[in-house]
This record gives sequence, C-alpha cells and structure tokens, in this order.
Amino acid sequence: MERSGLFLRLRIIKSIPNMFTLGNLYCGFLSIGFAANGEYNNAAILILIGMMLDSMDGRLARMLKADSTLGKELDSLADIVSFGVAPSFLVYYTYFYQFELIGLVVAGLFPLFGAYRLARFNISSDKSSLNYFIGVPITAAGGILALLTLFGGEFPDIITTVVYTALCFLMISRIRIPSLKEVPLPKYGTIVTVFIGCLLVVIYRGTYVKFPYLIYIAAPLYVAYVAYRFVKGRNKKHTD
Repeated sequence: MERSGLFLRLRIIKSIPNMFTLGNLYCGFLSIGFAANGEYNNAAILILIGMMLDSMDGRLARMLKADSTLGKELDSLADIVSFGVAPSFLVYYTYFYQFELIGLVVAGLFPLFGAYRLARFNISSDKSSLNYFIGVPITAAGGILALLTLFGGEFPDIITTVVYTALCFLMISRIRIPSLKEVPLPKYGTIVTVFIGCLLVVIYRGTYVKFPYLIYIAAPLYVAYVAYRFVKGRNKKHTD
C-alpha cells in the first residue's frame, strides 16, 4: 500500500510539467475565444500567459527529472495552437478582417509557417547553441503579433502586413537570430517584459473597449516568473 502511494505521488509530480504545457494550450484556445468575442486585449494577454507557461514547463521537467517524449510532443502541439493559430486569429479579427476572404486566407498562413518551423526544429540535430536560434521561434513570432494588436488601429495596415509577412518567412529562414539568453530574464523573458510594458501603456492611455481584466492574472504570474529566475540565478552564483 505504501509503495503504491509513493508511486502515485511520483506520477503526479512527473505530470506537473505536462500540466503547464496543457495550460499553455488552453490559453491558446481561450485566446481564440476571446478574440472571436471582440476582447482583443484579453486575447493578447492569454498569449502572454501562454508564453510564461511555455517557459516554465521545460524548467520544471528538468528540475523534477520528468523529461519525456510525451512532454516534448505536447509542447510542440501546444505551441502551434497558442503561438500559431491564436495569434493569427487575433490578427485576423483586428486587421485582416477588412479584406474578407483574402484576409482570412492570409491570416491562415502564419500557423503553416510556424508548424513547419516547429517540425524542422524537432528533427534538427543541432539544438545546443545558447547564442542563437535558426529562424525566429514560433513563440517569439506569436508574441510579437499579439503585441501589435495591443495598439489597435495606431499602426498603419501596411506596417502590420509587413511585420506579419516578415515573421512568416523569418520563422522558416536559416538566419541566425540572437537568443538573448544572456539577458538575466527567463526564456522569452525579454519579449514578455516588453509585452507587459506595452500593456501597461495601453491601460494607462485607456485605449481599449473593455478593461483587460486578465492583467490581474498575468501581472502576478510575471512577478513570480522573474523572481524565480532571479533567485535561481543567485543560488547558481553562490554554488559556483
């Protein structure tokens, strides 16, 4: 009986990273729903929350020694929804809707490029560089699209179109993109920090239809997200 209880606890602990990954996936689904209901800022915040969860699942897996093939597959599936499909829906509802069917077709290209980028990364034998990525990661690309939507109609449509097109091709390019891993923030922490800053500007200026109440979830999560990295970094220095 005691052994079975211990085994159950171990299984639950080993499942924690996958719960974060599934949380990321669910954020992507919710983002699509919020975008469809016209709550674009909340939809963008959900992509932000997904980015933070995405950065945590791998760390938790390593910390708990719970790395698994299942977790890696789940991570890719979650990424294509949260940072491929959800941002493309968001951009469609905020910008490309005015082009009707053509806009919908163009918006649908982003997850296709993102899926190709993920598949190429998954089969790549060279994933070890700390200094650069080969092509823009889908997480960063999706985050940038979400960031654009925070400012509503302040950017000319041509800017959105150019950025959108550039991100599509940069994801599948062979260009070396600086990883910014030397920046003392968690994975994707730089773009998340910029995102939070822009969101606060939007809230301060009142450029939203409905108050983006999901900021009450995103802000504490971000504080915990950065604090964990800071404490971990200090502990590592003391150990060294």
